[in-house]
Amino acid sequence: MGLWRKACAEVGVKGLHFHDLRHTGNTLASRTDASTRELMMRLGHGSSRAALIYQHGNQEREREIADAVDGMIVKAMKRGSRRKGHVAGTDS
Repeated sequence: MGLWRKACAEVGVKGLHFHDLRHTGNTLASRTDASTRELMMRLGHGSSRAALIYQHGNQEREREIADAVDGMIVKAMKRGSRRKGHVAGTDS
């Protein structure tokens, strides 16, 4: 039995492969807003294709992106209203 399997058996973990640690670590790294180039360097990959594997989409991130885009639109609309001499959020 290899050292990895022995260590997993000693702590009662079944079915965890050593490569799973790499995948989990790099998936978490991709959620720090690391660029594809940064992930490539971290992983030692020469192409973006392999690094993209770790950039999983998820529902929480989708909500963050939607909220950020909404915030940008609201901010732009407020700027537009001020430029026209109106105060945002009031009827004139």
